[in-house]
Order: sequence, then structure tokens, then C-alpha cells
Amino acid sequence: MIECGYMEQDNKIDFLAIGDIATEPFIRITDAEASCDLQGEHCKICFRFGDKIPYESAEVCRAVGNSPNVAVGASKLGVNSTLISYVGDDLVGKQDIESLMKDGVNIDHMKIVPGMESNYHYVLWYANERTILVRHTEFPYSFGNDVPEAKWVYLSSLASNSTLYHKEIAEYLKKYPEAKLAFQPGTFQIKLGVETLKDIYERTEILFCNFVEAKRILNTEEDDKLKLLEGLRSLGPKIIVITDGLNGAYAYDGNDALFLPVYSESSFESTGAGDAFNSAMISALILGKDLYEALLWGPINSMSVVSQVGAQKGLLTREQIEEYLANAPEGYKVTKFN
Repeated sequence: MIECGYMEQDNKIDFLAIGDIATEPFIRITDAEASCDLQGEHCKICFRFGDKIPYESAEVCRAVGNSPNVAVGASKLGVNSTLISYVGDDLVGKQDIESLMKDGVNIDHMKIVPGMESNYHYVLWYANERTILVRHTEFPYSFGNDVPEAKWVYLSSLASNSTLYHKEIAEYLKKYPEAKLAFQPGTFQIKLGVETLKDIYERTEILFCNFVEAKRILNTEEDDKLKLLEGLRSLGPKIIVITDGLNGAYAYDGNDALFLPVYSESSFESTGAGDAFNSAMISALILGKDLYEALLWGPINSMSVVSQVGAQKGLLTREQIEEYLANAPEGYKVTKFN
């Protein structure tokens, strides 16, 4: 296994993202149907079986994934950002690393694994939603002892062979008790369950998830947002943030339950909305903003990302977010609810 990168300044990491990286071609489909129930849920995308399905366009997006998206988003907002992830020794992995470097993400702790294939997913884009065909390469995850202390750590999606890797990450966090953890559980991490990841949940400063994921984490059919926020906080995180698409976002710090509407309801393609929200909010906190103002940054970054293809093209700079804030609609503000 090969590590690659450049020398870090003073050996300190402001923001360390951990999670799988992939290349994703976005395939825009027009000849399909979306089938949903009466509540507009449990939707399925349908094609004619055994037929040739025409597509309109395809665009390849490199160095994507929950944690890479957040690392790139933080870098664009002026935060010193580092990513720990794995790629194979193939062209896909080489291009992913080049893309990270172009976006200013520190790649000192990226791992290149000889003989393995880099993650390559396929995104079926229909209307303004996407369905992703995924295959996670099971890399030989090992955190190691050479990762410097980070002020903030962001943990998200990893492959299904990463159970022990999570324990190593928990040990790293014990080694550096001042480091703050932001956790956005991916599909496998939710399947692992809260008991298996007990040390991670209890160590979390901010837990990010969407409305559906909140119910899955708690294994409940509860729809009441406040009860979901309270339930998630009982797992140990200090701050809970639940996003709910066009319905807005909710946060809870144990004292105040907060609500924030979307900045705009327009959407071209929804990939990366949550990652954009998370990267903006964490970056705002790192840059000295309080919880209220940090929340305001999130939907603005999301709005820009969903106006373009892929999870990174629409990511904003700090100056752009501040300009949107200065011209925000009258109703765009954080309010308390109960």
C-alpha cells in the first residue's frame, strides 16, 4: 500500500474527512417512469425490461462520495482540509487524487492499494432525482498511528468490511480528546447499528442525517421531528441536524429545537445536497460562527449544488455564501419550535 501527498504545514489538521471515494458517471435518462405510492413515498424508477433504453447525456464526476464531497466543500470555503480514503492503482484512482489536489484537498494520508480497483459507481439521473448503482471495493482499511491531531474529524460512508476500522477511528479520537467529530452515518454504518458504533455516537459533536435515515438509525416509524431529534441525541451526540429536503432542516442541542427553511425550492439535480449542507455548516463553525449562523450557511450551499450536475460543481466560496446571506429572503431565518 502506498501513501501519497505533500508536506503538511506544522503537522496540524484543521479538518480531517474519512470515508470512501469514487468516480461517478451521471447518465441522464428521459425514457422512464417514476412509480410512487399515494403519499409520494417508496418511489421506484421503471424501465422496459429487456429493451434498449436511450439516454440523453453522460457526465463523469471524479473524487466524489460523502466524505470527499465535504472535504472539497470545506476547502472551497477556506478551511485546511485533508481526506483519508483508499483508491486502487488504476487510472480511476489516479484521476480521483488529481481532482482532490486541484480542489486544494490535502492528500498526505490517501492510500493507493496495488492490485485493487478504485470505486466506480453509476448514477441514473431522472427528472431531478438520482438512483445510484454502487459497488464498494473492500479495501484493507487500517487507520495507522501516523495521523496527526485534527481539530475536526468528519466520518461518513465506508464499505461493509470496515467494522474494525471504526474501532481504530474511535481509538484515534480517544488519543486526541480535543478533536471534535462530525458523523454522517452511511448505509453500512446505519446497518451496523448504534450498539456496534456506540463509541462513535457517544463521541460525536454533530450528527448529520436526513429524515429517513433518522428513523432507520433509531429503528422507529416515528414521524415527529422533535422526538427524532431527542432520540438521536440520547445516543450521545451533542448536536443533531436532520435535513428533510424541501421541508427544511432541524437542529437540537439539548436545549433549543431549531428549524430552518430552504433558501430556494428550485432543483436541477439533487446529488450532494446533504454533503454541501454539512460542509458549509462545519466550515462555518471552524471559522468561528455560532450554531445559528452556521445553520444558515448549509441550505445556501445545498441550493447551489442542486442547480448543477454532481455533488461538487456548485460548491460555493465563503464570499459567495456571505453574499447570498446578505440578500436572503425575509423568511430565511432560524426559529425555535417545540
